[in-house]
Amino acid sequence: RLDATDAEIDEAARSANATEFIARPPNGLATIVGERGVRLSVGQRQRVAIARALLRKAPILLLDEATSSLDNESEYLVQQALDRLMHGRTTIVIAHRLSTVERADRILVLDHGRIVEEGTHGELLALGGLYHRLYTRRFVDVDAVRPAEATAILAGMPAGEPRRLRVAR
Repeated sequence: RLDATDAEIDEAARSANATEFIARPPNGLATIVGERGVRLSVGQRQRVAIARALLRKAPILLLDEATSSLDNESEYLVQQALDRLMHGRTTIVIAHRLSTVERADRILVLDHGRIVEEGTHGELLALGGLYHRLYTRRFVDVDAVRPAEATAILAGMPAGEPRRLRVAR
């Protein structure tokens, strides 16, 4: 947003966990980071994108693989920032990591383009179906998941919070 105040920009950067790396260079926010942020890490680019989305105050968000290609520390920082970004917004998240849908109030499990299961994380684990198999295999053997089980999962926010939808492949 071109009309954003310095205070709004600072708040967006803080909420996106971006202040630490923004403040480091001598020029701060005026630092040239190259085309498409080429001089930033993947995690830093994600956090800048989150800060921009916070400034836009968009009521609906579509996040595609927002935590992919991140190391554990960056994933943690991005996930924290995403939680703040998604608050009060309808959000669809496409992700391979099932950890991104655990707190959702509604998860739709799709297999080969068809909804095969629906429920909360706990309900789907109790069902013992595809979601359960995919979730438990991540702790056992990631390679054990067949490509046919590269499943899309559509989910929502915890009850009582504004709608947030998440999709995991």
